[in-house]
Amino acid sequence: MIISVSSTVQKSGGNEVKRKFWAASTMLTVLMASPAVAQDVQPCELHIWPAERMTSITTGLLGGGLLDAALHSGTDANNKASLATALDSPSQLDALQSLDLASLISLKPGTVIITHDTPLERKTMNKIKTRRSDSTATCYSELIVADVMYQKAAIYGRSLKTLFMIRDFGNDQKIDYEYKAWGGNGLKLFPPKEGEDAIAALDELNSVFKKNFEEYAANARRSMAARSPKKAN
Repeated sequence: MIISVSSTVQKSGGNEVKRKFWAASTMLTVLMASPAVAQDVQPCELHIWPAERMTSITTGLLGGGLLDAALHSGTDANNKASLATALDSPSQLDALQSLDLASLISLKPGTVIITHDTPLERKTMNKIKTRRSDSTATCYSELIVADVMYQKAAIYGRSLKTLFMIRDFGNDQKIDYEYKAWGGNGLKLFPPKEGEDAIAALDELNSVFKKNFEEYAANARRSMAARSPKKAN
């Protein structure tokens, strides 16, 4: 739309008329030069999926292998069941949302966080290179929890490891940036022995899960900072 403003000022109005005229003219010029002011800016979106796959690996003095796995199969089965209880999908999502994600993974101001209760199929995570949601947001990224693993080694002790993946798509279906890595920290209470506080042990899993993400996020930020700026077409 073109708005025309007359530049003729009657002498009878004096300086006051001139002042009002130029003020109105300046305002119209600003509005015409900034059409984006009147438009809504679509916020960025971060979509989060929890992990479905829980793993428990216990190794003794044999250092692993089929025999070691057979000896600890019952223990590992119990540990997997406990992991699934303490870190079910809602618990993973709640844990992540309790953190300052905006700072931890350098989200843009105003980013909307959208959670998905149903985990993605593990075998599809690396195969599918397009968006995992139906969102058409022009600023879109994903945070996927891929694996949750309890590990006990005769030498290194007990730990919880978590595999995370960040994918940034920008405004299309092509991945612009991806960072996939483990976060891992030691455990002191899980799995609880007979007579020990089972609730405290399960709570520890939740706390260490969050520490794992903080560790992952610190490495992710360094990776993001090291990205080369895109060349102009």
